Amino acid sequence: MQDRQNRESKESALIRSNAFFEGLPEASIEQALAHVVVRNHPANQMLLLENDWGSSVYFILEGWVKIRTYNLDGKEVTLNILGRGELFGEMAALDEVPRSTDVITLVPTAIGNMPAQDFVQLLNSEPKSGVRLAQLMARRLRQVNRRLRLRESDSVSRVADILLFLAEGQGKSGEQGIEIPNLPHRELSSLSGLARETVTRVLSKLEKKGLIQRERDLLCIPDAEALERTLM
Repeated sequence: MQDRQNRESKESALIRSNAFFEGLPEASIEQALAHVVVRNHPANQMLLLENDWGSSVYFILEGWVKIRTYNLDGKEVTLNILGRGELFGEMAALDEVPRSTDVITLVPTAIGNMPAQDFVQLLNSEPKSGVRLAQLMARRLRQVNRRLRLRESDSVSRVADILLFLAEGQGKSGEQGIEIPNLPHRELSSLSGLARETVTRVLSKLEKKGLIQRERDLLCIPDAEALERTLM
């Protein structure tokens, strides 16, 4: 019983630490979280399918997920990588239309599922929550615009931008610099629009220059400003 209470307390603290709830009244947070269910998912599990109807909004407590779709040729396109502290599924909850993308776990991931009606009720009752959501959407739009502008740049700039994009959204400060997961090259390939072999060559080049450090599960950026100077 004590272990269960400790686990539930930790899960509640993780959800509350999400920037979306920052500054909201405690009573509103309590009401919004009343029906949240936390589930643990293994790596490579499909969480949502494109054209599914949205009945929940999802808060990532631990792990990483990939947001993907397909182009007209049937090729997979990774639109975003989201990690701890992020949320997804909010668009379908707001406009009551089917999902527009697939969502898949990249690593073992813990997700808090909030009923869509509770999420919408929170937005309707707390203006600050609407501001938080607008800020989230604006940040994601800026990131997409930046990536589109770099589509005609050289391969080094495009890979460096993806690493900086991941560091901005999910990077953690470590002893050697900013740490992000060492994602499979196929994911970086899809995000950057480059061939996987090209991504592999660029990462090796950046590592030789000391702009990144790679371990099995982590990729470290010692100096983000130095990496950003590679953008053209």
